[in-house]
This record gives sequence, C-alpha cells and structure tokens, in this order.
Amino acid sequence: MPQQKSSNSLRRITSHEVALRAGVSQSTVSRVFSGDERLSEATRERVLGIARDLGYKPNAIARSLITRRTKIIGLVASYMTNPFFPVVLQAFTQRLHELGWRVLLFTAGTSEDVDELLPEVLAYQVDGLIIVTASLSSQMTREVLQRGTPVVLFNRYAPGSGASAVSCANYEGGRLVAEVLLDAGHKRLAYITGRADTSTNVDRQRGFLERLAERKSHCKIELGNFTYAGGFDAALRLLKSKKRPDAIFCANDITALGALDAARKLGVRVPDELSVIGFDDIPMAQWTAYDLTTVRQPVEEMIEASVELLLERVNNINLGSVLKFLPGTLVRRGSARLQP
Repeated sequence: MPQQKSSNSLRRITSHEVALRAGVSQSTVSRVFSGDERLSEATRERVLGIARDLGYKPNAIARSLITRRTKIIGLVASYMTNPFFPVVLQAFTQRLHELGWRVLLFTAGTSEDVDELLPEVLAYQVDGLIIVTASLSSQMTREVLQRGTPVVLFNRYAPGSGASAVSCANYEGGRLVAEVLLDAGHKRLAYITGRADTSTNVDRQRGFLERLAERKSHCKIELGNFTYAGGFDAALRLLKSKKRPDAIFCANDITALGALDAARKLGVRVPDELSVIGFDDIPMAQWTAYDLTTVRQPVEEMIEASVELLLERVNNINLGSVLKFLPGTLVRRGSARLQP
C-alpha cells in the first residue's frame, strides 16, 4: 500500500516554530535569513540547522515587508521579434542571478504601450527596473522614480527624464559606416530606418547623414521599422528604382537580413553590385547565407554597466542619473565591399 504522508509534511513550518526549537526570538530567525552579520556564528548555525531539520523555507514576501527589499529586478521588453533582444535578456538574467538577484520579465505586445504595463510591474514591488527594447515616457519615468524605484534604460536614453541609461555609441556608429562606405568608393548610398520614435534609430541615422554631408554626399531614405519584412520591402523599393543604390546601411541587423534577401530575389550580386551593412551583430549575421558586415554592440560591457548603475541606485535612490555611451566595433564580413 502507498505510504500516507503525515499531516506535518503537508503544512508550512513557520519561523515561530523554528524560534521555539532554537531558543531564540522570531525576529532573530528573520535576521538570520536576511543575512544580518551582527549575529554570532553559533546562533546563525543553530537556527539554520533547526530550520533544515524542520524543512522551514522563509517566506520571501513576508521578509520583504520587513527589509523593504524583494531582491527582484524587473526586466521590461517589447518587440521580441528582433533576435538581438532574447540574447540580451538571457545575459541580463544570468548576470543578475550571479549577483544574488531574481528577475521578473515583462513583455509588451507590439500594440501595447510600455507606460500602460508599468503599474502592473510595480505591483510586484521590484527593487529596480531595466527597460530593454522599449521607450518609456518622461512622465512615467518620473512617477516610477518618485516611488523610489530606480530605472535604467538599455540602449535607449531619454534626456531630462531622470532615468540612467547605457547605450551603444549609435551616433558614432552611424558616422563610422558612412566613412567606410565612402572610403570604399560607393557613390549611391541609402539608409533603411528603424522606428522613428527611438533614440537608437535617431542617433544612427543622424550620425550617418551628418558624415555624408560633411563629405559632400547624400543618400536615399526608406522606412524599415527595425523588422525583417520592413527591410525586405524597403530594399525592393530601392533596388527597383532607376538609380538603385550601390550600398545600403540598415538600422539593425534583422533589417539588413531582409535587404540581403531582397537583393537575392532581384538577382543583385552582393557585394559586387551592392554592399549591405547592419548594426548589432546578432548570431544570424554570421550565417553563411548572410555573412553580414555590421557594427557590433559591446553587449557584455553594456549589460555590466547597466547592472552596476541600477544596483548603485537600489542602494542609494538619491544618486543622480548617468548616461553612458560605449563604442561599437565594425565587423567586416562578405556583404560589403570595403577597403582593407
């Protein structure tokens, strides 16, 4: 016959029972599990030993009411169709876990405003927020900060909002792409945009166009919206025009992959007749079918800087906002004809 579980094994052991067995107060048990270093080693070991024997598991929610900390960081993301961001979210989660923090991931749909999602996120009493792949209004940022929840924007920034941010140096990256394409002798350039409301796209486009203007050159602009389909359709329009470009800079890699497939569909030879450069260096950029030249974002350094900024502000909410811009690196592959 199957062994019947005792009634003891079916109920939750409380900190009060641990305290009675250990001969200490209930608050001492709470201090042991919150890591209070002022307790003696003997007391700590006695409480932990009895807790193990009884099968006691501390209630994280109850403990957070005492410490005012949940040890949880909220990651907020949207537009998850871009392969760059799942990689980033996994790296963020791993790094925060290494530092002893837990992560709650919240994703907004393509038609959902991140501002609308924030009240739900804050209901979980997260200790800090990292906003990835999405923009947050200055008003909502101020409301979040007023509640004592620090915010760091990843690869986005919102001047005057009060939120810290860590971003690739997107403006300088755009200038770099313009420079290498002009140096390689390209004459008819084009830019396929990302979303117009993101600092990421604005900076890449501005850097590219300003460097072209400084060198007495110009380019065509087509809307791409940071998507494969957007890049594919935009490249078709460009490559079917009378003066088709001999080089296209795309606002991100997934857009560039769409542009390369459009060129393949039309029989335009890459890189002999057309150079294509992206931005991000997603894993697919290395695939033989694409072999994409791109600007690699320093993801590991950006994540480390974001976590450092956030945890500093978790420990001291009065610290001011900081903007950090880290330079990208041009990765030369087969999709662009460049000088050695």
